[in-house]
Formats: sequence, C-alpha cells, structure tokens
Amino acid sequence: MRVHLINPSDDSFGVGVITPRWLYVLAAATPRHFGDPIITDETLEQLDFETIQQGDIVGIGIHTANAYRGLAVGREARKRGATVIFGGIHATLYPDEALELGGAHAVVKGDGDVIWSRILDHVTQGTLQTVYDGGRAAGAQFMSARWDLLPPDRYMWASVQTVRGCPKHCSFCSVWRTDGQEPRQRTTDAVIGEVVELRRKGFRFIALADDNFYPASFEDLELARRQNNMERLEELEGMRRERFELMQRLAELPRDLVFFTQITIEAGEDPEFLEAMRKANIKGALVGVESVTEEGLKTVFKSFNPTGEALTQRLRAFREHGVHVLGSFIFGLSSDRESTFDATAVLAEKADLTFAQFVTMTPYPGTVDFQRWEKAQGEDVEKVDGVPITRYWLIPALRRPKLYTSHPTMSMDEIRLRTQAVWDRFYSFAEIWKRSNCVKSLRGRLAFIFVSKLYRQMYAKTGIATDSARRKSANRWARWMAKPCLRLFQGTPMPELQMPALGTAQAEFGGIPISGD
Repeated sequence: MRVHLINPSDDSFGVGVITPRWLYVLAAATPRHFGDPIITDETLEQLDFETIQQGDIVGIGIHTANAYRGLAVGREARKRGATVIFGGIHATLYPDEALELGGAHAVVKGDGDVIWSRILDHVTQGTLQTVYDGGRAAGAQFMSARWDLLPPDRYMWASVQTVRGCPKHCSFCSVWRTDGQEPRQRTTDAVIGEVVELRRKGFRFIALADDNFYPASFEDLELARRQNNMERLEELEGMRRERFELMQRLAELPRDLVFFTQITIEAGEDPEFLEAMRKANIKGALVGVESVTEEGLKTVFKSFNPTGEALTQRLRAFREHGVHVLGSFIFGLSSDRESTFDATAVLAEKADLTFAQFVTMTPYPGTVDFQRWEKAQGEDVEKVDGVPITRYWLIPALRRPKLYTSHPTMSMDEIRLRTQAVWDRFYSFAEIWKRSNCVKSLRGRLAFIFVSKLYRQMYAKTGIATDSARRKSANRWARWMAKPCLRLFQGTPMPELQMPALGTAQAEFGGIPISGD
C-alpha cells in the first residue's frame, strides 16, 4: 500500500513557479509507517497512471480551476483499485461532486493538517467514512512541510504559510468563508524553521503564501477603540505584535533571501509596517486593487480601497519602501465602462506597479458573487453539453463560456478584447523595458524582461483565451522560457545555515510597534 498525493492540472510546463505547499504539508501529516508519499504535481508533468496500483491510497486536492482534471484523475485511480480521497477548497464546497463524479471513497472538508493521519488509519482499519470535516486548524497545529521530498531544480519559488484567514469579506473571494475571518497565525519559530530548511536547499525566493499578510489594520484597531472593545483591541494588537516579531526574525536571515506575499492596500498607510517589510527583505506583494472607480469597489465590497490620486499614492508607498507591487484588477464589473480599461492601464503605469494582472469577472463558488449569479440564472439556466453553466467547471475548458456575467453596456466579446488590449499594453516590450529600471545591472534588466514575458505567457489564458491554438501556443512559449528562467531564481545551497537568534534585527527595528500610534 502506497500513498499518492496529486495536484491536478491540464497544463504542464516542466518547471513550476511556486511550490504547491499543500502536497508537502499532507506529506508531513502522513504517518511514517505508511512510507514517504509519492507526490505528483501535474503543473510539472502529467501523472503516469501506471504508478497507481491496487490497494494504494490516492489523495487529490482540487480548487475550482483544476476540478475538471482532478475528477478525471480520481475516476481513473478508482478504476485501478485505489482508495480515492478528495480535499481542497472545491471539495469542501461540493463534496458530492467528488463522490459522484470523481470516484471518491471519501471527501475531506476544511484543513487536512490534523485529520489526514486519522483518515489514513481508517483506510487500513476498514472504517473509512464518506465525509470528514477537518475544520479550521489553529495556528499552532499547522504542519511544517516535508521539503525533503521536493524534487530538485523544478520550482522557481518555494512557499511558506504564516497565517490563514482574512478579516475582509470581498464579494469575489471565498477565503473568508472557507478559511474564516479570524486570522490564525503560526508561531514565528515554525515559519523561520521552514525558511531556513528551504534556504539550505538553495531556494532564495520564497512566497509567504498567506490569505492576508496584514491581518490587523489601523481601521480595525480604531473600530475596536471606538466600541470600547478592549478584548478585541488586545487581540488585534497581539496579531500586529506577532507580525512585527516575524519580520524581525526574517531580517536575521541571509540577505540574499527574497520574500513575496499577498496583502491589502491598507498597509500602504502604515509606514512602520512597510519599513519592517523592507528590513525583512519582503520585496514583493500582490495587492488587490480590483477597480479604479468607487462604484466598482462598492460592487465588490472593497470600499476600504481608495481611488484616484489617493490610490496612486498608496500604491507608490509600497515602492518607496522597496516593496514591488503585483497589482490585481478585475474587468467586467457592472459599473465598468469603455473608459475603465484605459483608466486602469494609466493607473497601473502611474502607480509604478512592477507587475499586474487583469482578470475578467468570474463568479467562483463560495463567493457572494457566485450566489448572486447562480440565483439570477433561474430555472432556465443555459447548458453546455447538458451541463448548466452554473457548474461551469464541469464543462471542458475549451467549451466553457469566456465570461459568465452579462454586462449592462458591453458585450462579452468587447470586454474580452479590451482586457486583452490592457494585457498587451502593460506587457509590451517598451513598457517592460521602462519598468526594468527597478534593477540596476544590464543583466538584471534583461532578466526582468524575461520574467515579465514568462508571466505574460503563463497567464495568457486568464480570462482571455479564445481557442485551443492560442492556449497551446502560450503553453509552448511558457515551457520554452521556464527552464532558463529557473536559473535566475536559484541560489547556492547553504546546508550549514542555522536558525537565527533574535539579535541584530531587534536592535535595528528599535522595538515592536503595536497600535501605530
């Protein structure tokens, strides 16, 4: 009996951008008497089904984007006599799909850190249940990943998680419903231990794979004060203090380490926090801008974002502290007009964004937007090959609609083409060359161009793919560029690196800010 852990994907590039952390976390949660799990990440290479044998246990993690492939993998694994277990955000939301369409013997809802070992024991004891609920593990229960099982020279970036959950409630996001609105932070020692292990292996670039790296904003603190909610205020101040402690410890690590995270734009008004990020070598952050208009932000429940010049200044504040921003924008909101596309492109340039992504509005399961859209479809919902579009992930990718929500003033084709034009404008050679001045050497600028073009190709189908030829071409270009790009991110292994003691960085930080007063 062998345990397989599979990350499904229709597209394989030979090289991965970021390590799929969940694979190695569940590998760590697998009791040693089962042996080392066989890990397959299909973003690297497609699964060889011949490796799955009668009596094996196959764990498959799915989100909505890879659910179609994941269900197919499950069916085939069951045919080969394996016990099939599904988990992940999509299986949490739709456990019946995995059972009815994916050949699953069992489905895990919620976190797998704690419950996975119990499920494996149930398989061997013949007491496997149909549905398990792993709930929301506390920060101290998060498993450290089995990075010793990582294949060498296949990923540009490693990934370490420091916090799960997000206090916001954006309409397009399911995180606050599945991971909760109460952030659960790991201990600093656990995070630093993983980073040290990864640097020993030669990783210099590490994504802090968090739902929101800034879990306690000034607005949150002020609200607790106004409500005279001292218990909540103390909790928020504790979160903030732990964030600063983590960044102090990151600052003690080798200076060639580069970190990237995901954060709300509110951090742009917190210079102490941004300065701590700079000292910790957190050089990049994905910031959800979403819309450049007040109407658009209200639509997605993100009114805490500014617009106009205030938005530009807030984004520039990151850059002024050495944090490069990957700005994320959504097109196709009901408030969007033809002018919105050009306004977004101009803002992305004025705000000195280093990278940007422009996605079209897609209602994802578990979100407010999806609930609205599903309800609006009614009983006469459109079907493709007998499948309602409200279950679009069950339709083959090339047969799915390109956009799902109707727009009051623009056709779907117009939105798609205008989105394409913004991508092309932002990632034109001239614009990339201008942005490459963020690095000093000619070699560095050439590397920046290469990485920008790779990013463009790997995400070329995001909301804009029109046919299989374009998709295959984008994948071919991405696969060709990925291996040379990998070398730009690799570092010399540091097998002797030790856990740092809190010392120099503490003096440099000069104490830990709590409330921002």
